[in-house]
Amino acid sequence: MNLGLVDWLIMLVYFVFVLGIGFALKRYMRTSHDFFLAGRSIPAWVCGLAFISANLGAQEVIGMGASGAKYGIITSHFYWIGAIPAMVFVGIFMMPFYYGSKARSVPEFLRMRFDEKTRAINAFSFAIMTVFSSGISMYAMALLIETLGLFDGLMPHQYIFHVSVLLSAVIVLGYIFLGGLTSAIYNEVLQFFLIVAGFAPLVWIGLRNVGGWHGIQQKLGPSMTHSWRGMAHANTNPLGVEWVGLVMGLGFVLSFGYWCTDFLVVQRAMAADSEESARRVPLIAAIPKMFFPFLVILPGLIAVSVTSHMAAPTTLSASGAVTPQHYKGLIPEKMNLVTGQPVVDSKGEPVYNYDLAIPAMLLHYFPTGVLGLGLTALLASFMSGMAGNVTAFNTVWTYDIYQAYINKRGTDAHYLWMGRMATVGGVALSVAAAYAVTNFNNIMDALQLIFSLVNAPLFATFLLGMFWKKTTGHGAFVGLLTGTAAALVHHGLTLPMDANPGIHGAWIHLVHTYPSDMAQNFWTAIFAFSVNLVVTIAVSLVTEPKPENELVGLVYSLTPKPVEGHLEWWQKPSTLAIVVLVLLVALNLVFA
Repeated sequence: MNLGLVDWLIMLVYFVFVLGIGFALKRYMRTSHDFFLAGRSIPAWVCGLAFISANLGAQEVIGMGASGAKYGIITSHFYWIGAIPAMVFVGIFMMPFYYGSKARSVPEFLRMRFDEKTRAINAFSFAIMTVFSSGISMYAMALLIETLGLFDGLMPHQYIFHVSVLLSAVIVLGYIFLGGLTSAIYNEVLQFFLIVAGFAPLVWIGLRNVGGWHGIQQKLGPSMTHSWRGMAHANTNPLGVEWVGLVMGLGFVLSFGYWCTDFLVVQRAMAADSEESARRVPLIAAIPKMFFPFLVILPGLIAVSVTSHMAAPTTLSASGAVTPQHYKGLIPEKMNLVTGQPVVDSKGEPVYNYDLAIPAMLLHYFPTGVLGLGLTALLASFMSGMAGNVTAFNTVWTYDIYQAYINKRGTDAHYLWMGRMATVGGVALSVAAAYAVTNFNNIMDALQLIFSLVNAPLFATFLLGMFWKKTTGHGAFVGLLTGTAAALVHHGLTLPMDANPGIHGAWIHLVHTYPSDMAQNFWTAIFAFSVNLVVTIAVSLVTEPKPENELVGLVYSLTPKPVEGHLEWWQKPSTLAIVVLVLLVALNLVFA
């Protein structure tokens, strides 16, 4: 690949601007409230774009492109079933609880609703999840840098991935350390527009070259180009899951579990300047969110539709030997980072590196200048994903772990210092997590596995706590423990087809095989949610709930409804929610 001067200049300007925002905002970070919650002073539209951009990290841009190439247009369910309904629910029902309670984090909200031990288990599990999520983004960025050959000639090939991981860690650490959540939010808004500007022309050029949507349908067939066809049985669609597993596992448990309980996105809405603004944040974000399949999934479909390769079918191994490499469209085989040899599955068949779908598209179609913009858009998505998880980690560590259990009497200046130190620690742990992700050929598979272990059981706790005032702290705590244990046991007893036992599952014993990693994740989530729900109800029935006067503002039936009488009909969150849902139904019908 030959990058021109313009390409390098675009990327350099982006990195300078990102770090410049951090330096510019450093002088406003006077208190921990400023650092962790942006002083609750950000307008709704800015928070809305940050809300979607924090989720629009490498996991989405690379992961959804990879899933599009691996599973087809059925991946759109991660948006139209697995995101939009839950985002509407968050805006209408959840934000009044979060914002009105003045909780600084989701674990702190759990302490208010239940008790200290429930907060503790969520704080530690969430901290682990954010580290792994940040590591996924770090891995994706290092993979991109290695694939593009940005350091070729400067160092031996086998060191490039490791140097790339460290480089991405240093850049994110810089602007979060300086400007905290405010820096992350304004960078996320910038990254949103960069991603749109970089990927819209990629989709347009790619569609023209493969004959449009009709050309993709002819090349890939109905199983890859219809979102609902073949969902009656797990063996008749590429995702390997029937409609029950899809609707329950993704559409209900994983979707609501993520959007309702993940502090990474909730934190953006809580930075809004009023409760009305906070309720509008997820709804504003839902409108561009539902159209993002055309921006990030379509490139994956185009990549496997292309019949010519972007490079000669050979690759240089770590030992310097040239080995043959197969391609699936533009998708190359996955290579072992240590040996440089192709990775094979349990049947000896090549494992394709679907994570390279979008980078391959950029290299195949973009000329000098435009390529720099596209690469900057990719880099922006990685920065967004890493920064979002690191800011959530440093908040939860400082407030819900350090202040709660280690140093309860520190000054505000001390907690601000600890937040910055937690940023350093979170980035360091993310580096380790980045290497664990190398065992997957689709980072979205890895991400949904993490969500099924952490968010799925937590959603049952939230659902009961919000709508059933008799849910007790003992019930929530035991339910979370058993729900998480059920997820681990299910994962340890099952394995995706053609995968090897280990990080993919069956580390206890193999009793069931799923058609795909994603099908396994959906059912892991269903088991975790169901066990938590049943156990929490059972324990709550035999333990004493909190008095009702302590639950005002924390339980739906005991909380005053938001006042909207002063708003015009078009300003009300409920009106915006109806518009979003109508558009959602229309999209599902068009691509059924």
